[in-house]
Amino acid sequence: MSARTRAVRIVSGIGVVALLGAVVVGAGRLPTVEESAAAPGTAVTVPPAPALLVCPGPLVLPEDRGGDDAFDPTPVDPVTGVQVVAADSGGGTVTTIDGSDTLGALQGGTQARTFDDVTDPLLVRADPSDDGPALVAAAGGGLVTAGDLRGLAAASCQPPTTDAWLVGGATDLGTTTVLVLQNPGSTPATVHLEVFGATGPVDLSTVQYLVAPGTQRVVVLGGTAPQERRVAVHLTATGGRVAAFLQSSTLDGFTPTGTDLVVPGSPAATRQVVPAVTLRETDVDDPDAGVLRVLSPDVATTARVRVLGPDGVRDLPGAADLELPAGTVVDVPLGGLPAGQYTFVVDAADPVVAGAMLARPGDPTALDPDVPTRETAWVASVSGTETGLLALPTGTVGLLTLGAVASGDALDASGGLRATLRVIATDGTVAAEKSVDVPLGTTLTQELAELAPDTDVAGVEIVTTDDERGRLAIGLVARVGQPDGTMLSVLTPVVGPDSGDGLVVRPDVRLGLS
Repeated sequence: MSARTRAVRIVSGIGVVALLGAVVVGAGRLPTVEESAAAPGTAVTVPPAPALLVCPGPLVLPEDRGGDDAFDPTPVDPVTGVQVVAADSGGGTVTTIDGSDTLGALQGGTQARTFDDVTDPLLVRADPSDDGPALVAAAGGGLVTAGDLRGLAAASCQPPTTDAWLVGGATDLGTTTVLVLQNPGSTPATVHLEVFGATGPVDLSTVQYLVAPGTQRVVVLGGTAPQERRVAVHLTATGGRVAAFLQSSTLDGFTPTGTDLVVPGSPAATRQVVPAVTLRETDVDDPDAGVLRVLSPDVATTARVRVLGPDGVRDLPGAADLELPAGTVVDVPLGGLPAGQYTFVVDAADPVVAGAMLARPGDPTALDPDVPTRETAWVASVSGTETGLLALPTGTVGLLTLGAVASGDALDASGGLRATLRVIATDGTVAAEKSVDVPLGTTLTQELAELAPDTDVAGVEIVTTDDERGRLAIGLVARVGQPDGTMLSVLTPVVGPDSGDGLVVRPDVRLGLS
C-alpha cells in the first residue's frame, strides 16, 4: 500500500485457509481436527483484483401517452453523462457493458475522464497499481428539465455483486418504479427477488429473472408488487454478479414530483448509517419534508434513531423507540427538524436496513398551475468500509458531508476524526487540499466549489487513518439550479476491491495429503 492511508478504504486482506484435498483409496484412519489444524501452511501472495464499476445508461423513459403534444411525457431529451475519477490505479478502460465499444482509457495514477451523451450502460475497469488496489469512482445518471421524469437522477456507479438491498421507491398510484439489472460478466446470472412493503413481504417465491451476459434487463416493479406505497427490495444472484438499481418517479396528476435512482446500501445490520440527509426548514406535518425508511426483514424489533448535526447528537422525534414489525417497511417523517445537513444513525436490537428520501418543492407547470413540482433524492446507507473517493456527476456542484460516527453507543463521545480532502479536477490534477477535524457526534459540510474555486471538479478523495473511536460517514449532495427549482441527488461511496494480501494454503492431512 502507499505511504498515505485511505481510512475509509478499509478493505483488508483477511487471511483465509484454503483446504486442498485429494481422494485417496485406502482404509487408513482419518486424522483429528487438531492434527489437521497443526499442519504448516504456506503464505501465498494473491494480487489485488481489478476494480469494476457499472454505470447506469440513459433513463428508462415512460410510455408516450399519444395525442396532444402538450401531454408528451418526455418533451425534452434527458442529458446523460458519466464522470470517472481515479486517485490511484494501474490503468484501465471504460467500455460499453457488453465490451463491444471502448470509449476511453485510464492511464494510471490520478486521472479523470468525462463522457457525455452516453447511450448505453458503461463498465469501468481499473487495474491495481504497484501500491495496491485501484482507487476509482464514477458517477452516472440523467438530467431532465421538463416532463414526467423532471429532475436529477444520478448515482455512484456500482460494483457487481450477488447480494444487494435497495431501500426506496414505491408502486402505488402515481409512482413508477423499475428495477434495472445489469450483467457485465461473461456468464448468465439468475436474479431472485424479495420485495417488502408497507404491510409485509410480497409473495414472489416463483419469480426469477435471467440476465444475459453483457446486457441490461428492466423489470417494472409494479407488475410483480403492485400498489405498494413503500418498498424495499432484496436481490440475490446466482451464476454471475449483477449491478442493480431502482429508477423511481412520481406524478401528481400531470405534475412531476420527483425522479431518482435507488442504489444498494449496506447489508442488514444492527447499526445503519445514512449520510448526507440535507433538510430544509419544514413543519412537522409537511409532506415534502422527506422520510427515513427502515425495515427489519426477519423479526419484529425496536430501533433508536439519532441524528448527527452540526451542533451534536439528538434523538429523531418519534423514533427514540421505533417499533419495526417483521418484514414491514416503516417510513419516519422528517418534518420539524431544523434546516441543515445530518447523518442518521439507526441502532436496532436485530438486523435492519435503512435509507432516506429528501424532497425540494419547485414551481408549478403550465399544465397544472395549482400543483407545485417536487424534486426527490434517495440516500443509501453506508457501512464505513467504502472507498474514500466520490465522483461528481457532470454539470453539477457538490456539497460534501462528513459524519463522525462513534464506534460505541455513546455517539457524543469526546474527540474527533481527522481527514484530508483532495479535490480532483476534470484534467486529473489535484486542484485543492484541506485538512479538517470532525468532532464525534457531528456532521461537517464542505462546498467543493469553495474549496477549489474556478475549477471543473471531477471528484473528491477523503484521506484518513483507521481510528478505533469511530468512522466517517461520507455523502455527496450534487445539485443543479433550474429556473423552476433546485434539482439534487445524493451519492455515496462504494466498497472497493479486496487488497488480495494474505492467502494461506495448507495441506489437509485428513484427506491424505502430507
